[in-house]
Amino acid sequence: MSEQDVVDALRAFLLAGVVMGAPLMIAALVIGVVVGLLQALTSIQEMTLTFAPKLIVMLIVFWLTAGHMGRILINLFNSQVIGFIASGG
Repeated sequence: MSEQDVVDALRAFLLAGVVMGAPLMIAALVIGVVVGLLQALTSIQEMTLTFAPKLIVMLIVFWLTAGHMGRILINLFNSQVIGFIASGG
């Protein structure tokens, strides 16, 4: 396995991580901004008010995107790991 193969595999793994993590991060960002604005408007400074909605929304987003994440991992495994094993290392 050459250096270019290692770099290509690393790039594929990092891209898969970003693609799988993006929906969760975007959901946390959006709900955090919304809850932060509501807290600023109502002057309620309760810590659990920011944590609970983020947790609930992130669980829902994870549940909705778990199949897509699984397909990404299977495709990555088939293209990178199986290809490496089949080529003999």
